Amino acid sequence: AQQPGTPLSDQEYQQFFKFLRITIQASTACHLRELYGCKNSLVQRLDEYENHGVIPPGPICSELQGNPFFHNFCTFSLYRCVMKKYFLKV
Repeated sequence: AQQPGTPLSDQEYQQFFKFLRITIQASTACHLRELYGCKNSLVQRLDEYENHGVIPPGPICSELQGNPFFHNFCTFSLYRCVMKKYFLKV
């Protein structure tokens, strides 16, 4: 275990920046969604990519307690963006 206040090791820095890059990419995709909406062709391509080529029609069930389903993938994705739960799965 590292001493509190000491810098990360080289391996720890690789993990830190890998996560940071992924989070920034997810945040950018959310920003596009908020600006252009779910009907935008770029946003739809991102949704298709995330779902192996097909946007699920809905309702969408999630691992989220207390709010288990959403009317469609767009609503689910907007929820993830607003709540910053980028990696919440269906």
